[in-house]
Amino acid sequence: MVSFMILLVLVIGIVVWAVGQYNGLIAARNAFRNAFAQIDVQLQRRFELIPNLVETAKGYLAHERQTLEAVIAARGAAMAGLAAAHASPGDPAAMAQLASTQGQLNGALGRLLAVAEAYPELKANQNMMQLTEELTSTENKVAFARQAYNDSVMAYNNRREVFPASLIANNFRFGPAALLEIPAEKAQMREAPQVRF
Repeated sequence: MVSFMILLVLVIGIVVWAVGQYNGLIAARNAFRNAFAQIDVQLQRRFELIPNLVETAKGYLAHERQTLEAVIAARGAAMAGLAAAHASPGDPAAMAQLASTQGQLNGALGRLLAVAEAYPELKANQNMMQLTEELTSTENKVAFARQAYNDSVMAYNNRREVFPASLIANNFRFGPAALLEIPAEKAQMREAPQVRF
């Protein structure tokens, strides 16, 4: 009878431990998904600003049509990259696509803002100044959200890889999550587009 009670307490202890590990993994996964949602919010704001920026610049940059079209095309690709990442936050392929498309958009915006520098009337346009200020602010918020996301992913990955939680993670298919990293070969992506008015 005593051995049965000891065995029962041991089984209950193992079950409680396993449930705690499982719930901890769920909480960590939800934390990085929530952190990605913050990136999503900031990128959506960025995407909303771009058409207004292009429309404001369009009147001044009529002969720079190629630059304007490149920004719109890059915005479309970036939105598709965000949609793929939104469907599967943490998926390595989705996060790589998101980083790549955001880099293309950063490059196109940088070219647009560089071209705008050559037009004093455009630089002095109040609407253009406000939009570029909002864009710069949004870029900063994206950077902070990306850092929070990467911190949450690291905490989740650490939790799923340490023993003995890795036993639960492997049995319940808690796969690794990918960081949102900017590839080293695309150093220009590491900085927000420079806006000088």
